[in-house]
Amino acid sequence: MLRDEVSKAFEVLKEGGLILYPTDTIWGIGCDATNAEAVDKVFKLKGRSGEKSLIILLDSHSKLQSYIKEVPEIAYDLIEFAENPLTIIYTGAKNLASNAISGDGTIGVRIVKHEFCTQLLQRFRKPLISTSANISGESSPASFFDISPLIKDGVDYIVNWDQHVVTGAKPSTIIKLESGGKFSFIRK
Repeated sequence: MLRDEVSKAFEVLKEGGLILYPTDTIWGIGCDATNAEAVDKVFKLKGRSGEKSLIILLDSHSKLQSYIKEVPEIAYDLIEFAENPLTIIYTGAKNLASNAISGDGTIGVRIVKHEFCTQLLQRFRKPLISTSANISGESSPASFFDISPLIKDGVDYIVNWDQHVVTGAKPSTIIKLESGGKFSFIRK
């Protein structure tokens, strides 16, 4: 049952643990984006350099101002009109674990439209780290069954929701916002 899975994941996140969970794109490794120790566990599990940036998930654009110093107006239009999952890179990240923020002060944020993620984010009331469920340098898993046993064994909880769904999911589109309302595509 969805509510039970949200509760189990919530308890793990509260304790600084890692979850393996379905998102609106591909399966992700997640943790509390405000907990530096948890974020460090994600980097270690993936074998990923701390210089590489991470993405956070929020359930509503109204929460952007809690984590971004100044949200450009165009961001709201981009979010509203995006047909596919969209990650926007913002400057001026705040109120997040320092190791979740890129060295240049930016953070990628996706407003998620996924039943499990939305309910978990509403209950947790903090942003979640979302990074692909793979070892750094390997290809992103297209389904739960493609996830490496190393990743599955390295998390504290595997969400038992949508594991059977095989959609050929792909990562989100990534846009970087620049000054003056300009933006550029990082990944289409």
